[in-house]
Amino acid sequence: MVVGAFPMAKLFYLGIRQVSKPLANRIKEAARRSEFFKTYICLPPAQLYHWVEMRTKMRIMGFRGTAIKPLNEEAAAELGAELLGEATIFIVGGGCLVLEYWRHQTQQRNKEEEQKAAWNALQDEVGRLALALETLQAQAQAMPSLSALEELRAELREVRTQVCNEHSTPKCQVASSKK
Repeated sequence: MVVGAFPMAKLFYLGIRQVSKPLANRIKEAARRSEFFKTYICLPPAQLYHWVEMRTKMRIMGFRGTAIKPLNEEAAAELGAELLGEATIFIVGGGCLVLEYWRHQTQQRNKEEEQKAAWNALQDEVGRLALALETLQAQAQAMPSLSALEELRAELREVRTQVCNEHSTPKCQVASSKK
């Protein structure tokens, strides 16, 4: 999914954000032309925005309780269309952020699952190796030690030499030549 060092998902989200700007401009134009859109979608948020903005400015300047006149319909429609366009861009950008966060969380979850699976495989391997080690240790303890075998061989040689010295036979001479 990576082309060079630039992820395709980020390129896709950037494209969506760039497309949202002309979409916002079209929404603005539709708001200016349609009476229903203008009256019920654009004017109420614009009047509310104007009222909050003016109320804040008046309080900052020290005027309290002053009545605020509403915007005329043309200015309110323009401001409402502008607010709607900005809200569209903001919503698309926020949606892209949410999608990117979701994608990152999914990748992180997959990575953690892979690490957990690798960890479990390593634990199983360690357990298997521990059993093999115990088996080998049991086999090693069951076998006579190397020094005991060497002692038995040395005793066997001594017995052979004693027997051969007492009985000088051709078999003894052949056995002594094999040493």
